Amino acid sequence: MIFILEEARAAGLLLGLAVGDAMGAPLEGLPPPPLPVVEMRGGGIHGLPAGSVTDDTLQAAAVARSLKACRGYAPGDLTARLLEEYLRHPALFGPTSSGVFTLLLQGVPAGWAPAVVHRLRGGSRSNGAVMRGLPLAIMFTPPALDVVSRACSCITHHDPVAGIASLAVNRMAADLSRGVDRERALERATAACPPGEVREVLSRSAAIEPVASLDAVAMTHCAVRVFMEAETFEETVIRAVNMGGDTDTAGAISGALAGAFWGIDAIPLRWLAALREGPSLLSLARALWSASRPG
Repeated sequence: MIFILEEARAAGLLLGLAVGDAMGAPLEGLPPPPLPVVEMRGGGIHGLPAGSVTDDTLQAAAVARSLKACRGYAPGDLTARLLEEYLRHPALFGPTSSGVFTLLLQGVPAGWAPAVVHRLRGGSRSNGAVMRGLPLAIMFTPPALDVVSRACSCITHHDPVAGIASLAVNRMAADLSRGVDRERALERATAACPPGEVREVLSRSAAIEPVASLDAVAMTHCAVRVFMEAETFEETVIRAVNMGGDTDTAGAISGALAGAFWGIDAIPLRWLAALREGPSLLSLARALWSASRPG
């Protein structure tokens, strides 16, 4: 199958996210393994078969499908699609998104639910908004990308820091998928963040130890640093998923960045072959790329 450059990178973004997610899924919530995991395997806290994805991919795919169907960002349509995925796989969703979708099912208005969950949980700067927003980088460029990144985050995450973290990652992915080199993409993403924690952390990325945390800022830094220091897609994902902690999300975000940069051909064929959602995600990535083209 032959892609022109940008289509290969768009496919690399979405398939890279899914591969990283599936590689990290059996290691989620555990300490670093004694020997690095380098192949797809099953098990973990969710007991998933090898090559299965978690809510990282399920939510990102819902974003991609909504963008494709609506030819742009439509919050009502996207919320409905995310809610459908939650109803199918509630155990896979994180606490912030789960709390919001539970309230929506109980009839709480969509505009109120994130603030309620934020108050009840004492915060909402978890990384779910960052992992799912990456398909926005295929369809949008700044300044529209900045606006939709924060809006997409607000569907579930009331804390604006989560939206800024998503903006930073999406800025990087958008540049990488359009041929910008890594250092320049990171510089531009950092500069796009308003003054505050996300900008400060990314500007000092090399001096901060990466941690695969549930926190949106820590996870953004972790995924970005792992990607920036790797020489290949495979190295990126292997390092990300063997760190311990929230390994599926570390694999998903760093895998998306690496796939956007190196393209789908850089993803090991053995991983693509083992990915249970691979064919449908490839079709979705191509359709989203096509829908994003002008005219």
